[in-house]
Amino acid sequence: MAAERSTAADILDAAVRVREAARGAAAGAAGPDAVLTALAEVVPYDHASLARWDPVRRRHTTLAGSYPQEATAYIETRLHRDPVFSVLRGPARGGLWLGDVPRPLLASSPGFRDVLLPLGIEDGVAQCLFAADGRYVGMLNVSARGPRRAPEPARAAVTLLTEALASALDPRAAAPPADAPAHGPARAPGGLSPREREVLAQLTTGRTNREIAERLYITPRTVGTHVEHILAKLDLPNRAAAAAHAAAWGITPPG
Repeated sequence: MAAERSTAADILDAAVRVREAARGAAAGAAGPDAVLTALAEVVPYDHASLARWDPVRRRHTTLAGSYPQEATAYIETRLHRDPVFSVLRGPARGGLWLGDVPRPLLASSPGFRDVLLPLGIEDGVAQCLFAADGRYVGMLNVSARGPRRAPEPARAAVTLLTEALASALDPRAAAPPADAPAHGPARAPGGLSPREREVLAQLTTGRTNREIAERLYITPRTVGTHVEHILAKLDLPNRAAAAAHAAAWGITPPG
């Protein structure tokens, strides 16, 4: 584990090296393990991983990591069903530091109770990573033992690095489906609000407005308004076309 960085300038310099490593990984010039090595200079850790989301198999695949086998298996196959994950992947899309997680939420998390706690983890961050077009591409997990707290500059640096980290997991630009209508969008949706993306993800399941409303805790009328906005922004004729595009872009509901 790298020595603690004591100044904001040190952390900023280290963050630049993480970004360079992530760009190298996205270009195929380096592996994702180089990203985690550089990240240790920003946030000293005992365990860390970068895991890519597979929307077809509905699981994560670890590209680089140092967690024990049991923890890695949890990240890959069960974390997306953990109660904490819905918070991580919610509209705010911010990293969740362990010390900031509400106690009731921690108590409901098998990942914390059965995986992190036995490892002696007392700090760290989990960060869902999204491509520029809104697709969920994977996540960063960082864990540290001992009673220490990452300094504020390190927390800010992790937030600023999320775009670079996402590119390391999924450097390819999203393409529209082969059967996209001629008047359909030329790129994956970048103009949708976080809530509209959530509704778009739900459309891939074939659920009705009422069923979507129950899952997102909004009214069916609000769902209908979001669907109208989605179709207008993406220039699509109906919700079936929107669902087809969303599936091709990897935009799917969590869990």
